[in-house]
Amino acid sequence: MQWLFVISAVLLAIGAGYWVYRADVKRAVPYPWITATLRGLVVLLTLLLLVMPAITINKNEVQKPVILFLQDDSRSVAQALQGDTSLYRQNAASLLKKLSEQYRVVQWGFGGKTTPDSLFNYRQNTTDISAALQSAIEYYGEQNLGAIVVASDGHYNQGNNPLYENTAIHCPVFTVALGDSTIQKDIRILKTYANKRVSLNSEFELRADIEAVKCRNTTTKVLLQEQGDGDKGTTNLNIQSDRYDQSVSFTLKALKAGLHHYIISTPVLDGESNTVNNRRDVFVEVVDEKKNILIITAAPHPDVYAIKDALSSLEGYSVNVKTADNLPTSFAEYQVVVVHGVTNIAPAAMQALTDAKKPVWYILSQQSNIAAINALQKTAVVKMSGGIMKESLPVLNTAFSLFTLPQNMEAVADKMPPLLEPADSIFAMPDAVVLFNNKNSSTQALWMLKPGGVPTAMLAGEGLWRWRLYEYKNFGTHAVIDECIRQTISFLSTNYNEKPFRVEVPKYVWSDQEAITLNAYLLNANNELINKPDAQLVLTDSAGNKHNFSWERNGNAYRLNIGIWAGGTYTYTARVTENGKEYTAVGSIAVEQVPLELMAYGADYTLMYGLAKKYSGAFFERKNIGKVYDTILHHAAIKPVIQTHTENLPPIDWKWYFFVILAVAVGEWLLRKYWLAQ
Repeated sequence: MQWLFVISAVLLAIGAGYWVYRADVKRAVPYPWITATLRGLVVLLTLLLLVMPAITINKNEVQKPVILFLQDDSRSVAQALQGDTSLYRQNAASLLKKLSEQYRVVQWGFGGKTTPDSLFNYRQNTTDISAALQSAIEYYGEQNLGAIVVASDGHYNQGNNPLYENTAIHCPVFTVALGDSTIQKDIRILKTYANKRVSLNSEFELRADIEAVKCRNTTTKVLLQEQGDGDKGTTNLNIQSDRYDQSVSFTLKALKAGLHHYIISTPVLDGESNTVNNRRDVFVEVVDEKKNILIITAAPHPDVYAIKDALSSLEGYSVNVKTADNLPTSFAEYQVVVVHGVTNIAPAAMQALTDAKKPVWYILSQQSNIAAINALQKTAVVKMSGGIMKESLPVLNTAFSLFTLPQNMEAVADKMPPLLEPADSIFAMPDAVVLFNNKNSSTQALWMLKPGGVPTAMLAGEGLWRWRLYEYKNFGTHAVIDECIRQTISFLSTNYNEKPFRVEVPKYVWSDQEAITLNAYLLNANNELINKPDAQLVLTDSAGNKHNFSWERNGNAYRLNIGIWAGGTYTYTARVTENGKEYTAVGSIAVEQVPLELMAYGADYTLMYGLAKKYSGAFFERKNIGKVYDTILHHAAIKPVIQTHTENLPPIDWKWYFFVILAVAVGEWLLRKYWLAQ
């Protein structure tokens, strides 16, 4: 149909030209065929402008491969290069210049964060290789990413091990190892474990992972000290191999409320050059608060006795057991409520429990009212159809991090009998943290905890008492299961604050290289968050110097960034006045001087080689960095990509087309003017 319009336009143009030709012949125009042709062109071009379809044009664009150069810009690289930073920078610049002639080169520096500039300064205080690779894919994964070149010493102290991170990298990764691979004699404290809050007069555990290299036939010790209170314990180490690792544990009793600063250290060995990693600081806050725990049960049950017995040895807890038909009218005096296997709760009591907004630990049994539990909590979705009890074996979630688990937790978990689970399936909410999964189904949880303003927990079946018996049968104690019970109750109680004004810190221990932030929350009489009144904070250092700050409003709460502080212990007092009444919140924070980038010397060639092999690349030592160019140049997968773009261009959008019509029309008019043939 479109071509019919075009043919019609051509015929009309010929007709218009013929009509002009005959008229000009009568006028005795010298060259009538010229004016006729020009008139026909004007008509044709004008008609085509109206009826011609859009013209399709294919454009080919050649995209050069992107070569992303990731330079480790952390402090440890300067140590790894051993003062040879200028030569390395020259070699790296030479490589980048040669690559730029053939490819599109992008340069990033990385450490704790990635930056597009300031390469080769080596000032970042942390290293996260996994995050740098993930950022690379987020930015350039959809483009023609030819290769990633990672120049690093291979030591990371943030994020996950890049060898086990499932990053969707579809291009080769070439690694350049910076530093000496020679293993030096060293004993270091890799990581420490401790609960940040414990109750007064309770026992708690401090644990540390020790690693020693090239220290064969060495006898040393691990020391535990408290700042200002001397020695707290010693553990001997008998190192009989060049690669040695050991976890040591110290059990202490919380005898004094406040923030306690503990130091775990090892003596410096003869010939040990890196002594920075021989010490780690641990901070534990001891809270002097009596916790009243209420256990609601349908009937006497051995699980209830197991929970009560586990808590009875702690002076900070008072446990009361009540049946569902004998509940109090108010839950105000209780800090945590445990609901075990309850069929029905009176509507008034259920409403009182809901209004109290108390932390609750739900434990399912055959008597549990699943519909009521689903209505009361948002920790998990519980589905039940047949109501038949089933056995569910537990498997420990090794990534659990809400609190420190006992040292032999995994060994005990492997010996546990199944729980009797009344539900067909239980799925944890996205913000819940799972302690035990169902061994028969990796997507279903058995023991989970949900942080938040009002924390909750759920155990998906009955059988805690069997767990305690089996632990005692296999290990001669039930300390591990008791500790899981205690830590669950402690998590629920210490993460809940009933006070109208409270201050929360993301963590108690900060680095002297990061800005400290605090959050504050004020509740009105209706338990609604408000931040209309001005709030202040006074920070006091260990020397007694006071520093005043004003809180900033953030949404309906308060937020304060007090910046970077030197190592030490600080106390704070926050104040706000609402309706003529002043509220205060006090607490402590600690700043430690942990040079993470100096915890390890040399280069981790194993990690750098493994990273290159995982992503089908190649490994190079620093002295061979120039060979990266030849390898990339001859790599079959790193080639330019031709992209074809199709464009539909209607003639009405062509400006030049209008000027052609105008030129032809003006030409005819000028000729007629010249020949006096108008």
